[in-house]
Amino acid sequence: MINLFGYNFSFMKLLKFLLLFIFIVVATPVFSQQKVLDSLFVAMKNATTDKEKVTLLNEIASEYIENNPEKMMEYAQKALTLAQKKELRVQEADSWLNIGNANIMMSRYTDALMSFSNSQDILEKLLTENDTINNAEIKSALARAYGSIGIVCSEQNNYAGALEYYFKALKIYQDTKQEDIVSRLYNNIGIVYKTSKEYDKALDYFRKALEVQRKIGDNTSAITITNIGNIYLAQDKNDRALQSYNEALSIFKEHENKRGLGELYNNLGNYYSKVGNTIDAETNYKNALEIFDSVGEKYGASASLAFLGNLYAEQGRSSEALDCLKRSSSMAEEIGVLEQVEDSEKSISQLYEKKGNYKDALLHYKKYTIAKDSINNAENIKNMVREEMNYEMERKAALQKTETEKREAIYKEQDKRHKQQMLFMGVLVLLLFGLAFVVYNRLQLKKTLTLQRDLAEYEQKALHLQMNPHFVFNCLGSISSFIVQNGTDSAIKYLSKFSKLMRLTLEYSKESLIPIDKEIEGLQNYLELEQLRFNQMFDFSITKDPNIEDDMAMPPLLLQPFVENAILHGIVPKKEKGRITVDFALANDKLVCTIIDDGIGFSKSKELKENSVTVHKSMALEITKKRLEVIQAFTSRTSQVDIKELLNENGEPSGTKIILNLPIQYASN
Repeated sequence: MINLFGYNFSFMKLLKFLLLFIFIVVATPVFSQQKVLDSLFVAMKNATTDKEKVTLLNEIASEYIENNPEKMMEYAQKALTLAQKKELRVQEADSWLNIGNANIMMSRYTDALMSFSNSQDILEKLLTENDTINNAEIKSALARAYGSIGIVCSEQNNYAGALEYYFKALKIYQDTKQEDIVSRLYNNIGIVYKTSKEYDKALDYFRKALEVQRKIGDNTSAITITNIGNIYLAQDKNDRALQSYNEALSIFKEHENKRGLGELYNNLGNYYSKVGNTIDAETNYKNALEIFDSVGEKYGASASLAFLGNLYAEQGRSSEALDCLKRSSSMAEEIGVLEQVEDSEKSISQLYEKKGNYKDALLHYKKYTIAKDSINNAENIKNMVREEMNYEMERKAALQKTETEKREAIYKEQDKRHKQQMLFMGVLVLLLFGLAFVVYNRLQLKKTLTLQRDLAEYEQKALHLQMNPHFVFNCLGSISSFIVQNGTDSAIKYLSKFSKLMRLTLEYSKESLIPIDKEIEGLQNYLELEQLRFNQMFDFSITKDPNIEDDMAMPPLLLQPFVENAILHGIVPKKEKGRITVDFALANDKLVCTIIDDGIGFSKSKELKENSVTVHKSMALEITKKRLEVIQAFTSRTSQVDIKELLNENGEPSGTKIILNLPIQYASN
C-alpha cells in the first residue's frame, strides 16, 4: 500500500493523485476532458511534422489517464511506433512513460517497470551525448521516469528500490531548482520511511518538505504538518502531535482543503482516543465523516465510520458500533478496499459474539475470512510480481554492468594511447620550453642592460638639472650680496653650506642608492641656501619616521626638483611668507615621501606660466617621473608620484601636496 498524506490507500484509488507526481501537473485545465481531446484531434489533423504528430499523440494518450487505460495504451503505442520510425528519441522516451502509466492502471506492474526502464535508458544515453539539444527537458523527463519507477517499487513493497529511484529523481529536481516537486518528493520519501516504521527518518524528510513549502508559500504545507503529527503520535509524543494537528487545522481554515481537513479530523480523533478523551474523539470522527460525506469521499468516510464503530464498541454502545461498522464495511467493499472490509467485519463478528448472537457472528466472520483470503491472495500475487520485477531489475543491472565493463576496457585502451600521446607532447613541450627559456634569457639580459643604460642616462640628466647654471649663479650672487650687506662671517657660513651641497651632489650622484639621512642632509643645505636666496620668504621642516632604519636608502637627488618647484612656483609667486614641510614615512611596505607647501597651488601656478611672456620649460618633473619608471622596471616593484592641490575651507587653492611611493631598498643592496 502507498501511504500518502496520512491514508493507507489502495493503489488504484490513488492512481489519479499519484500520476499528478508522474506528470507534474501544475494547474488543472478549465476545459473538460472531451473539449481538450477535440482540440488535440483538430491539431493532429493540421500537424505538418512527424515530431509535432508524435507530441500530439502523447498528449492525447495523457488525457485518457483518468478513466480509459486502453485508449491511453492505444495512442501511446501509435506515438511510440512513429517516434521509433523517425528516430525521435525524446518523444520515444515520452511514449514509453505513457505506456508505463497505462500498464500501472491495468495492474501490469512488470510491464510498467519495463516501460519506465526503456524511457530511462533512452534519456540517460541522450544526456551522455554531446549533441543533446535541450538537457533541461531531458533531465525533467528522466526525473519523471525515476519517480514512476519509485512509485511502482513502492506499490510492490520494494521500499529500498523506491527510495533509490526517489533519490535519483530528487537530485535532478534539486539541480534544476524545481522546489515544488522537491517538496513532494520529500513527502513521498517520508511516507516510505513511515511505512517501514523508520519514524526518525520519516520525520526528517517531512520537515525538509515543510521547509521548502514554507519557503515557496505552498498552502499544502498543512498536509505535511499532519504527517509530522502522525509520526509524533506513533512515537507516543502526544503533546507534540496535538501541537502539529492544531497548526495544520489553522492552515486548513485559511486555505480550504476538505479532503485534507477530513483526514486531520480523523487523526485528531485518534489522538483523543489514545489519551482517553472519548468525547473529543467522537466529535472529531463525526466532523471528519460529515466532510467526507459532503464531498463524496467514500474511502475517508469508511475510515471515519470504522473509527467511530470501534470507539462505540469500547464504550459498550453495541448498537451504534454495529451500525457504524456495517456502514464502513459496505462502503469499503463498494470501493474495493479489502483491508477496511477485513477490519470492520472482524469487529462486527466479535460484537455479535459478545451479545451471544453466534449466527450473525459466524456470518460476519466468514466475510472477514473471505476478505482476509482475498488480501492474502493479492499479497501472494504481489510477491510474485515483485520477484519478477526484481529479476528484471537485476537482469538490467547485470546488462548495465557488462556495458560498463566494456566501456571501461575501451576507456583504458584510449587512456593508454592518450598517455603515449601526452608523453610525446610533453617531450616536445619541454624542448620548446627550453628554446623559449634561452630566448627569454637573452631578451631579459638585453632588457637589463638597456635599463641600466637608461638609469645612468636619467641620473646624469638629473645631475645636470641639479647643477643648472641659474641655480649656481643665483646662489653665488646671493652670497656676494650677503657679503656686502652682512659681513664676511655670515657669508662664509652660507658659502660653506653651498660648498657642502655641491660636494654632496657630486659625491652621491654617482651612486644608485644613498642612505635616507644623506638625502635629508642635502635637502637641508639646499633649503637653507634658498632661504638666503629669497630673503627668508619661507620656513621649512624635515621629519623622518623613527621606524625608518639607518640602512634604508633611496635614489639620490630625487626630491630636490619637487622642493625647487614648491619654492619657485608655489611660495615665490605668493609674495608673502610661506612654509614647506618634507616628511619621510613607512606605509604598507613602501617608503612614502611627502612634500607640502602653502603656496598659490598647482592650478594657479600653471595659469601664471601660460600667461607669462617668457615661458620657462622645466624638465624637472618629467625627468624625475622617468627615473621612477626606470626604478620600477629595474626593481619590479611599484614606484609612483601623486600631485594634489590643497584647498582651504572656502574651496580656494591653498598649496600643493606631492606624495612619492617608493619601494623599500637598503644601501647594502
